[in-house]
Amino acid sequence: MKFVVSSSELLSSLQSINKVIGSRTILPILDNFLFRLHNNVLLITASDMETTLMVNLPINTVEMEGEVAIPAKLLTDTLREFPEQPLTFIVNPDTLMAEISWSSGKSNLPCSPAEEYPQMQDIEGDFNTVNINSYQLGEGISKTIFATADDELRPTMNGIYFDIKTDSITFVASDAHKLVRYKLSNISADNDCSFILPKKPANYIRGLLVKDEFPVSLNFNDKHAIFTSPRFNMACRLIEGVFPAYNSVIPIDNPKKIVADRVELLTAVRRVAVFSNQASNLVKLKIAGNEINISAQDLDFSISANERINCRYEGEDIEIGFKSPFLIEILSNLPTAEVSMELSDPGRAGLFIPVETEDSSDDLLMLLMPIVIGV
Repeated sequence: MKFVVSSSELLSSLQSINKVIGSRTILPILDNFLFRLHNNVLLITASDMETTLMVNLPINTVEMEGEVAIPAKLLTDTLREFPEQPLTFIVNPDTLMAEISWSSGKSNLPCSPAEEYPQMQDIEGDFNTVNINSYQLGEGISKTIFATADDELRPTMNGIYFDIKTDSITFVASDAHKLVRYKLSNISADNDCSFILPKKPANYIRGLLVKDEFPVSLNFNDKHAIFTSPRFNMACRLIEGVFPAYNSVIPIDNPKKIVADRVELLTAVRRVAVFSNQASNLVKLKIAGNEINISAQDLDFSISANERINCRYEGEDIEIGFKSPFLIEILSNLPTAEVSMELSDPGRAGLFIPVETEDSSDDLLMLLMPIVIGV
């Protein structure tokens, strides 16, 4: 195996999949990257047995094809110290040593046989296929992943729910305190289907989705999913179980609608939240006329704060309480200049909806459960 590659391009490819390799691997071979060079394309694989991630790196200068497993940490640590320059890799299949040479020196790394590396698992039996472009997939993951849970008792909430219909796909995440629903109506599928993508592989994919668009094919059954694209392939185990009926918790009748500047509201909540009780993190929003009064207090330390901002509102006065970290997360992840809050009463969930959307086919809704304000 012999080829020449750009040091920065190789490092970039390795860093994009390096997070899959954990600090404690199940098998020693999983501490390695698997290199497969064929038809002037270097296929680099990283795996933790639950998730297998592959990236393609075109190689212009190839003298001999082959495959080998190379120590991941040693290789990435080495490449970080190089400026941009060509590197020549020569792998001796008999001694299982990789020689890396550059203009002023060389190094030698021990390797392992490629045959010892676990193969990317195949999906057996019936499976579903959905085609989506990278931008849409990235938006779906980015807009919902912050709302996923870390709950051992309710594992189905520890990932993003892909609710696929014949004419749309809806990404949903919830931790029982907040819920995010992002619907794309310009997706087509052969039949209604769904799966729950765990948080870790969702984060891996998000890191690989660049700004320019390319097609991604999703093939999945009830246990595994494979994401296939020109840039990367990923196979992962899915979360098994039934995702909660998310539409049933979204209140329909919300007569109180408030429109405010999102950044102004966000920064005001951040300032006032500093003075909230550390146990409850309660901030109160009192909406009256065209004004929102944001307040918080901690009686134990005799501290308090309040701030007023302007809004557009016509209706009866209402006061509602929210946990400040959750409210800040919601407001931080809304993509528009203005936010619409839809409320019914202080004991029911509040809806947060972007006032303007870049794409008419997008439908983004965020829900936040309130904290009961003590009398």
